[in-house]
Amino acid sequence: MKLIIFDVDGTLVDSQNYICEAQRRAFIAHGLTPPDRAAMLSIVGLSLVRAFEVLAPDAPAESLAQAYKDSWADMKGKPEWDDPLFPGARETIEALAARDDVLLGIATGKSRKGVNNLFDKTGWEKHFCTIQTSDLHPSKPAPDMVLAALSETGAAPHAAMMIGDSTYDMEMACSAGVKAIGVTWGYHAPALLSRAGASYIAQDYSDLAQILR
Repeated sequence: MKLIIFDVDGTLVDSQNYICEAQRRAFIAHGLTPPDRAAMLSIVGLSLVRAFEVLAPDAPAESLAQAYKDSWADMKGKPEWDDPLFPGARETIEALAARDDVLLGIATGKSRKGVNNLFDKTGWEKHFCTIQTSDLHPSKPAPDMVLAALSETGAAPHAAMMIGDSTYDMEMACSAGVKAIGVTWGYHAPALLSRAGASYIAQDYSDLAQILR
């Protein structure tokens, strides 16, 4: 049995505009100048408090994280701040879920509430047998989320893989002893993914499906 673990933001969901605007509002609420867009996207994948620690080392990270959550809640449901699935994501997840030799998991810097919002939109909850979020684990690239997914499913590391768009995903996978697969449509450059340990890099979901086959 193979365990295929997916990141969310930048891998399944194109949430960059939503993320950048929520960050911008959080910084402005604290009287701080927001970072540029590249910096904002560079920390996607980290847990929220850790992300703000990286972006603004001298600012109150927990307070910024709460302001970010408040902004996210205010923006939720407004069409101008939609966070759509990447093309091919739905078809790939549903095809994998239909296989009898595959288990699906999630390992994300989002909260469980954020994952539940994704499930509300997609109806995917039944497809994922293990869900690891930032609520209960140290931030990526610590291996804890992947190790917990292995423990919950009984999958062996050699039969598991982590799919993500960030160096944090690749480093987390390598630290946990599972295969790392990078995707190019997210927020970190392919060269960075390779240096962080990606065994394969998918150019789109059709390419990813071939790699997984």
